[in-house]
Amino acid sequence: MQLDDRIIPVSQLDDNELAQQLSALGVGLTTYEARRIVELIGRDPTLCELHIFNVEWSEHCSYKSSKSTLAEFLPTEAPNVILGPQEDAGIVFLTEYEGRRWGIVVAHESHNHPSQVLPNEGAATGIGGIVRDVDCMGADVIATADPLRFGDPTGDNAERTRWVVRGVVEGIWQYGNALGVPNLAGDIYFSASFDDNCLVNVVALGIVPEDGIIHSAVPQEAAREPYDLILIGKPTDDSGFGGSAFASKILSDEEEGEDRGSVQVPDPFLKNVLLMKKANKAVRERARELGLKIGFKDIGGGGLACGSSEICAAGGFGAEIELDKVHVGLPGLLPETIMCAETQERYILAVPRRFTDEVLRIYNEDWDLPNIYEGACARVIGRVTPDKIYRVTWQGKIVCEAPVDAVTSGIRYEREEQPRAWSEAEPQFAMPADLGEALVKVLGHPNICSRAYIYREYDTEVQGNAVIRPGEAGAGLCAPLEGSTVGVALAVDGNPFYGLIDPYWGGATAVAEAMRNVAAIGATPVALTDCLNFGNPENPQAFWEFRQGVRGLADAARNIGLKDYPGQPCPIISGNVSFYNESARGHAVAPSPIIACVGTMADYSKAVTMQFKQAGAALYMVGPRKDELGGSAYYQALGVGLGANVPKVDWELERGMIFGIIDAIDAGCVSACTDISDGGLLVAVCEMMLGGFGSGKLGAELVLADNAGLRPDKLLFSESSGFVIE
Repeated sequence: MQLDDRIIPVSQLDDNELAQQLSALGVGLTTYEARRIVELIGRDPTLCELHIFNVEWSEHCSYKSSKSTLAEFLPTEAPNVILGPQEDAGIVFLTEYEGRRWGIVVAHESHNHPSQVLPNEGAATGIGGIVRDVDCMGADVIATADPLRFGDPTGDNAERTRWVVRGVVEGIWQYGNALGVPNLAGDIYFSASFDDNCLVNVVALGIVPEDGIIHSAVPQEAAREPYDLILIGKPTDDSGFGGSAFASKILSDEEEGEDRGSVQVPDPFLKNVLLMKKANKAVRERARELGLKIGFKDIGGGGLACGSSEICAAGGFGAEIELDKVHVGLPGLLPETIMCAETQERYILAVPRRFTDEVLRIYNEDWDLPNIYEGACARVIGRVTPDKIYRVTWQGKIVCEAPVDAVTSGIRYEREEQPRAWSEAEPQFAMPADLGEALVKVLGHPNICSRAYIYREYDTEVQGNAVIRPGEAGAGLCAPLEGSTVGVALAVDGNPFYGLIDPYWGGATAVAEAMRNVAAIGATPVALTDCLNFGNPENPQAFWEFRQGVRGLADAARNIGLKDYPGQPCPIISGNVSFYNESARGHAVAPSPIIACVGTMADYSKAVTMQFKQAGAALYMVGPRKDELGGSAYYQALGVGLGANVPKVDWELERGMIFGIIDAIDAGCVSACTDISDGGLLVAVCEMMLGGFGSGKLGAELVLADNAGLRPDKLLFSESSGFVIE
């Protein structure tokens, strides 16, 4: 079979000519990267190969600017880790129940660029992608969360910001509610920093018995018997073509119409049939009954090219893909489109050939995919090969033939970093004469006011496992294992104003607050994930911000640690890096490391919410107040600037507060609890008075004898970490 004649003459062009050619083809590779492809495959690439390398080597897929930093700093191992950040999701130990060890599966991703361009579709497909990441590990999906960052709703771009907010929230509820997964956690910040680039992060949780874990790699058994590659789901079209490359570039107003074609199109109803204890689970259970090893991977960023090459490379194998066998939804699709489009609701499955017919029957007949969505099905599109060559054919020609490791390993950059200073000082102003009026201003600020207008759109009751819902506490809690008292908690955090002032403490405080929110309901933090949202890594100051943020969150994870395991970190088991959150005008987002914390409770009936329970009960403040109002809601509500003194985590104190609160709740000493963070002590107490839905009927009387030398307003609105307990 001959090589495709659409060859791009990389080796014959000078740098200017090559750059023009790459741009004309819509390829984001640099001239250096294009020439590196020639070195790796030993010839000029075909057009299809160029597009495959373009998505695989994009920042979104290859982590070419961040991988070395993550390896340098992040603590990923601990005694409770079943699977660290090696695959689509991490797994941490949950409990032993009825003779089986169970794990919590957690994944954390971003869908920022698509959500800025097409908010509804971008956010919906973010949810779709994250639940696939959990499902393909063999887990039952039990919850999602949505940390969101939007522009200033009252600023110069208010109309567009509000359009983005509406679209994102609609996309999340439309997809999540139809899919049947409860949304149990989230947080929202508004800032002009996000006018040009919203941040839509998504988290998904699942549970899986340890003996039921499926890996996104071709099993080693493929060296001893033939394995087929089966494509499952929607027919491939041109939606999302170049989506990963699009997510790895700076947004431009001029290219917005073109960028919309890079956004995928969701279908939660088809996903429901595939995922929610239905078709995919039927295949997994049948494979287990037969004692067969299978590999299972979702097809998301990079499309079929990434999914099929990575599942094979992870097992040490190659692949032969026949694009003529791929079910498509549009006529005349070119091979590079079939390979790199990011059509939603698809998976790639590697199974023993003797199991293939049964797999096809389960999907196509038992679960009737062709009648759920026109053109949907499961179909054999290729086979696993032992030679570690990734070979793709189309219409009698080879359109790709390259070492699979060259395709998937990408390249690495050691970016330059340059520290930058924060220019603002602490504001000097007279204390307001009426602190009650100041409190009302803070409570009415967009970053403090009730979030019910968001989370009331989401279905929290589907699956019937919710114990604590959004608004009732800083973390959600569910009881996902039928017949067991074990609870799973989830919280997300990350204050962008802290990151703007000091990226290191922005990362550290995100970890501390996420862990506090889990502890405040009585759950023990057992694992973390991170979604690292930053600007252009080619900008030395932006890359410095990134490294400082990662260092901060890593130090917090190590120094606060894992309860009951002295010296062990709270492990970071999954995550994502999102760079190029910057507009063509040069406006980058505030450094935004967003943390998700997963916690567990042996008995979920001991959990507490933040709302006051009984008049006359004693209130205690845990944690000293400090002059740490940099980035605070108080400064912003008064319009005096951001200041400079951000909260700084005292490792020993933080660890003692978090672990002490967990023990106190477990002992039954606490009836209500919340952490002190945004808005300070007064806002924390007001949240406890009001409750999640504004139904509270109790007030509070505070006696603050020790002001630590602070002015009363700073004492009351300081955002130093701590708790209030009833």
